[in-house]
Amino acid sequence: MQAPCVGHWNAIIHILRYLKKPLGQGLLYVDRQSIQVFGYYDADWASSPIDKWSTTGYYIFLRGNIISWKSKKQNVVARSTIEAEYRPRASPTCELIWVKQIIQELNFCEIQTINMYCDEQATFHISSNPVFHEKAKHIEIDCHFFREKLLTKEIYIEFVGSNDQLAYVFTESLRGS
Repeated sequence: MQAPCVGHWNAIIHILRYLKKPLGQGLLYVDRQSIQVFGYYDADWASSPIDKWSTTGYYIFLRGNIISWKSKKQNVVARSTIEAEYRPRASPTCELIWVKQIIQELNFCEIQTINMYCDEQATFHISSNPVFHEKAKHIEIDCHFFREKLLTKEIYIEFVGSNDQLAYVFTESLRGS
């Protein structure tokens, strides 16, 4: 917003054309029997061509229906792909924990474990193995909130291939049509 250029304008026009097409359509919420909370998370390392900041995105689902989503440019330059993926993981983790607490406060059901799907093998290993964790000391201490939730078994991380990664749309740049 501080220094817009022709590329930014073209991206806005692309988004507006996309939004104009499905007028009258909305999100369909289906009532499924089991209450399941899960999320998809992705980050793209140094994706901004201007300042090399990474982009993060996630979706949160309840009963297979999307209830929350977010895409945000990270506020620091990540020094590695692992840092770009692992550092902002606390945000979707907090969102998942919050949804779990709301469900339990409303007495819908008891949720033991929440699945989070990611497509980065290195962060999967850092999250679940303290030996790999030693190789990532440059990541700030408060970023290990996610790891704590794994150890207490509130969150369960599961690998999903890039082709099945729903949050991928948040982390890839817009292509011209």
